[in-house]
Amino acid sequence: MAPSITTPLMSNKESEKMAQSYPSVEDLVGKAKDVFQKEYGCPPTHCGIAPGRVNLIGEHTDYNNGFVFPMALPMVTVSVGKMTENGFCRIVTNSDIKEETNKVTDIKPSKLEKGSIQWANYAKGVIANFHAKDQLESGFDAAIVTSVPIGGGLSSSAALEVSFYTLLEELTGNLAKNKKEKALACQKAEHDYAGMPCGIMDQFVSIFGEKSNAVLIDCKRVEAETIHFDDPNCNVLITNSNVKHKLTGSEYPERRAKCFEAAKLLGISSLREASVAEIEINKDLFAQDDVMYRRFKHVVSENDRTERAADSLQAQDYVTFGKLMVESHNSLKNDFEVSCPELDQLVELALKCEGVYGSRMTGGGFGGCTVTLVEREFTEKAIETIKNGYEGTATFYICQASEGARSFTL
Repeated sequence: MAPSITTPLMSNKESEKMAQSYPSVEDLVGKAKDVFQKEYGCPPTHCGIAPGRVNLIGEHTDYNNGFVFPMALPMVTVSVGKMTENGFCRIVTNSDIKEETNKVTDIKPSKLEKGSIQWANYAKGVIANFHAKDQLESGFDAAIVTSVPIGGGLSSSAALEVSFYTLLEELTGNLAKNKKEKALACQKAEHDYAGMPCGIMDQFVSIFGEKSNAVLIDCKRVEAETIHFDDPNCNVLITNSNVKHKLTGSEYPERRAKCFEAAKLLGISSLREASVAEIEINKDLFAQDDVMYRRFKHVVSENDRTERAADSLQAQDYVTFGKLMVESHNSLKNDFEVSCPELDQLVELALKCEGVYGSRMTGGGFGGCTVTLVEREFTEKAIETIKNGYEGTATFYICQASEGARSFTL
């Protein structure tokens, strides 16, 4: 996935003991400039920044044309670069990429090919789908650093893609026609070069994210609605199980295929078209395939939960929002089967804590993070309880809805 500096978030003073600080954007840009200077012997000229995201609710609904409800994070990926005249693109990262080199030096925009270095394939995909690709033919040098954890379900891949696309816009002085075009290009980069058939959510919120707002995304219409979320008495607590997942295996494509098969069986274009009432009405139709039925059941019920959750958050009805989070986790665990023992344990521990409204796994599953809505005054105690009860080693992030992709003047 994207290269990562795994540094936890900290927001409130009372929780400093349990959740460490994360680098500021300025510090991360400075680190990227240093990496660039050391590698290429000169300073970079341009910079693109894009955040990771946490999905509050609405999992595995995006590729079913449904609703998702994420928010952009303060954790970001920074890409810096400079145009050259040698016809090649060179990219370096300061991250410790296990079993992979941290730089590529032979990328030619006119002859792009997927390679064995997975993190570089995301960047290659962005180059291939950049709207002004011909302007990159002279070549460029780039460096990438990030504070978004790898494999934690916080979309390190989209942060890389979007920050790199933003850098290319700055290097060429040629902006995408609109944010939607940019998001779709980054999504296609992940499909074509990383082999991950993701929905639109991750790239969309990385681009459309706004400070103090969660983003309700209608994946059928490809439209975003911001929902104000900036309550000083309420925290979003992300807990990283530190169990890594890889969604380019068979698990994700299998579930995606089952959803498409279910829609075909129902005679609809996508599961977005099915209502909650149809879950029971159509049960007999799936008599020969219980797995398909449960996948169908999750997606349809999750769409309904996501819309109701957005309404609840807008009304600051955190009790209802929390209940919907728990329902979502149980559905992901039992019907979609993408949770794991570590995530289940983290959710169970969180729900035992005073001041916790709700908790659920977040991201594609098979490891990664949970997201918990908790009263500010009980956050430190919740972290302590989860940390002491978890059988693994958890990392905690206290976060707030943050700004989406942007350039940075060096």
